[in-house]
Amino acid sequence: MAEERTVPVPSSWMTLSGRYGRAVARACDIAMALGVLIAANQYSEDYDLVLGLLMALCLLARRRFPGTVMVAVLALTVVQFALDDAPDTPLASSPAAYDVAVLFAMISVVHHSRTTWMPYLAGAAVLLATLAGTVGMPPLGIEPFADLEVLLTFWGLTLTVWLTAFVLHTRRLYAESQADRAVHVQREQEQRVRLAAARERADIARELHDVVAHSLAVMILQADGAESVLRKSPDMARSALKTIAATGRDAIDDMHRIVRVLREGNPDSADSGPPRRLVTLDEIEVVAERARAAGLTVEVSIEVGEGRLAPAEEMTAFRIVQECLTNVLRHAGAGAGVDIRLHEEQGTLLISVADDGAGTLAGRGVGGSGGNGLVGMRERVELAGGTFEAGPRLGSGWHVRASIPTRKK
Repeated sequence: MAEERTVPVPSSWMTLSGRYGRAVARACDIAMALGVLIAANQYSEDYDLVLGLLMALCLLARRRFPGTVMVAVLALTVVQFALDDAPDTPLASSPAAYDVAVLFAMISVVHHSRTTWMPYLAGAAVLLATLAGTVGMPPLGIEPFADLEVLLTFWGLTLTVWLTAFVLHTRRLYAESQADRAVHVQREQEQRVRLAAARERADIARELHDVVAHSLAVMILQADGAESVLRKSPDMARSALKTIAATGRDAIDDMHRIVRVLREGNPDSADSGPPRRLVTLDEIEVVAERARAAGLTVEVSIEVGEGRLAPAEEMTAFRIVQECLTNVLRHAGAGAGVDIRLHEEQGTLLISVADDGAGTLAGRGVGGSGGNGLVGMRERVELAGGTFEAGPRLGSGWHVRASIPTRKK
């Protein structure tokens, strides 16, 4: 099983979301706007309160339109300084405490902008505006209001605020990325669990089909044969009944193993009863003999060196042959001839099973039902990294061919 990755979950205060997060954000906006308005109310000039009110109203939209709010607040600041230099009497105070709205607007751009260049532009705009206030803007009638020492103080304050906002902005982006990554990893883990469950269901379905279909096909044919010869040949009927009993016992053992997998997940554990019965190529002759007893003519040729195949490869080969014999019993019936050949060639196990269909026209015999048997065989071979093909033969009958790469022990 793949190692599960653990992603650190950001602190809850950094990832406020939903109704609670929106309420906190709105409260912060209102607090900033009230702070600017209260600061403006401390001045007695005619337009201080108006300018402060306009700046406060702009700040209420700082999250949705940070760039626009920044431009509007800077424009109101220019108007403020122009009114302060009115010819007769000052109409506004400059600089004033409510100019902190400029810093709030800059923080909004740094923290809420989705472009990489906007935070730097906002910081540069504030620094340049402070510089312009220091040297004055004669075309607008704005005289210098501070010396170099005051300018450096304003710049230091601006840079401190900007860096603080930028760090918080970076941490917020990091928190969002970590949260997205945690969700992504969780989805990956859930997808892996679903895929593993699907593979397990497919494996169990193949095992159930192979065990039940083959065993029932043999038992039904044997029972029908025993019934037809019960009075004429008791010995043949007795042999058929023995075959039915042996097939049933093997099927029950396999069913018990599958049920243990479903209940405990490990059929080979010490507490799960008898160990799993290993299926080898020798079992092919057993199922072939049962098929012969059911009325098929079966020829088996196995040319594979001892110890050349892994247990999983032997299981795959056995299940393919077993399913082919099941299909012949179901669709061709007694009297059909089957040729089974297995041999190893340059690190590849080649499997060939062909039947004559008991004279049945090709396409109406084995595999014509399009059931789960061919699907299961193809899945087994593909899981082993091999190739699979099946189809009607010229004339009558059906053929199945599979090649499986081998892993030498």
